[in-house]
Amino acid sequence: MRLETLFLDAGGVLMNPNFARVSDALARRGVQVAAERLVAAEAHAKRALDVERTILATKDEDRGLLYFHEVLARAGVARSAATDDALAELGDYQRTHNLWERVPAEVPGALAALRALGLRLVVVSNANGTLEAHVARLGLTSLVDTILDSAVEGVEKPDPRLFRIALDRSGASPDTTVHVGDFYQVDVVGARAAGLRAVLVDVAGLYDGVDCPRVASLTELAGRAAAGEFGELTLPRSRRISGN
Repeated sequence: MRLETLFLDAGGVLMNPNFARVSDALARRGVQVAAERLVAAEAHAKRALDVERTILATKDEDRGLLYFHEVLARAGVARSAATDDALAELGDYQRTHNLWERVPAEVPGALAALRALGLRLVVVSNANGTLEAHVARLGLTSLVDTILDSAVEGVEKPDPRLFRIALDRSGASPDTTVHVGDFYQVDVVGARAAGLRAVLVDVAGLYDGVDCPRVASLTELAGRAAAGEFGELTLPRSRRISGN
């Protein structure tokens, strides 16, 4: 088995929500909650939504609002007119700029390490039509090869058609491609339906017992890929780097 291509989700893998912006929007309406508290609640909120019935019954935009309501609830913030108003403001920002604008410090180096292994990197993400411009705004464009935005393509994960479009667009083969995402029911289930293997990004370690490989970070992914865990690499071993 070989590994030639990685499909990468955007939100939750390459970038995270700007919870300082969320905290500020709430504070302007008299709701005080530290950004750090929201960050701590985020993984648990995401895990709570990552169930088949929720994913199949909602579209990505609807899940986004559910996600923020769940983050606030798990951070101890009761829903109110003030929180609804803040989320409406943040929704406007998301549609025009994208709220997922915090790039973890390890991401650029990890992407560079993965490319140094000879891997093709393809962003395959549920988004709102602004993803390509957003990736450029965050300075990541030169570190990936292709970007697919579900809103542009007219189909979103877990529908396997988005992965098939990505395979065709990038010239990748399903048997040498692994998709990396942070939602089991969206990323792992969708990728498998398209004939791809999948790796789940599980930063908080909340997916014990799941039936796919898990990593806590892209840096860990790069190191394990360099060791050949996800398939034989095309570069000679002497040219590989650890990603650590």
